[in-house]
Amino acid sequence: MGKGIADEEFKNLGDIKKEVENVFNELIEKSIIHPEDLLVIGCSSSEVAGRMLGTFSSEEIGFTIAETLYEECKKHGIHMAAQCCEHLNRALIIEREVAIKRGYEIVSVVPKLKAGGSFATAAYKLLPDAVPVEHIKAELGIDIGDVMIGMHLKDVAVPVRTETKQIGEARVVCAKTRPKLIGGERAEYL
Repeated sequence: MGKGIADEEFKNLGDIKKEVENVFNELIEKSIIHPEDLLVIGCSSSEVAGRMLGTFSSEEIGFTIAETLYEECKKHGIHMAAQCCEHLNRALIIEREVAIKRGYEIVSVVPKLKAGGSFATAAYKLLPDAVPVEHIKAELGIDIGDVMIGMHLKDVAVPVRTETKQIGEARVVCAKTRPKLIGGERAEYL
């Protein structure tokens, strides 16, 4: 298909879907979520397939993960933000309505397999009225394949340890956020 694009069918999509569901549900169980919260997800389909980052961009893997996470987010009343790869400066794909409500500036770019990544490309096709933005501050995060989502989380990120440590062959790390504690010794906290 081209340099760095998957040229073979991936056979374990059912297992990938189940692992994604497990990680998502573990994160939700260990977090306090509110309606309209935002979950940022970064994903390397290459890493999921057991390859080096950027060497095996797979439409199948990207779509399976994006579709699964989108459906899970809808069930819980939260929104999904799909992080693009470094070639698009880790821009994010979100629904236009979410971008407008949160005051995020919409930019002009369309993700594709080797410029945005398979996961973000799938999200662009899946999300209703999808738009790219450069910066967000999400309440929750899932990083699939060490793609560095931290820049898109609210300031106080807290690691969430999950039993499911991998999706496919990719390491997975989750985070939730909490409000900053301010005020010193006289302050009371919620």
